[in-house]
Amino acid sequence: MATKPKSVNLEWVGSRMFVGTDSNGHSLAIGYQREHEPEGRGVSPSDMLMLAAAGCSSYDVVEILEKQKQPLESLSVTVKGTQKKDPPFNYQTMHITYHIKGDVQPEKVERAIQLSEEKYCSVTNTLRAGVEITSDYEIHP
Repeated sequence: MATKPKSVNLEWVGSRMFVGTDSNGHSLAIGYQREHEPEGRGVSPSDMLMLAAAGCSSYDVVEILEKQKQPLESLSVTVKGTQKKDPPFNYQTMHITYHIKGDVQPEKVERAIQLSEEKYCSVTNTLRAGVEITSDYEIHP
């Protein structure tokens, strides 16, 4: 099986604040600086995991619906998760809700979500081994 090497970088910048840079050179603030609350906050690592699942799957869903010639006007995604109360605070569940606007066919939306979550999205497929992932969708005309 062929592999696709990737590399990201994380740099500590003080207190509990880090700057993460992805394999394409895009940066993101992670963590927080206690002395600069609340403006000194970045994204929490555990929230990033849910955002990664939403972003990965949404990318696929948009691409699949476009290939199916569906008139997608907008897409937003909400992910709700539950974590264990004790360290290491593993995620137990994640529920992804896709909010879709457009005159799209529900069966095409269902198929796009299924393909993303079961075949194409590396994040949901990686998480699925230890996290119960469920999803639903809402179509808004």
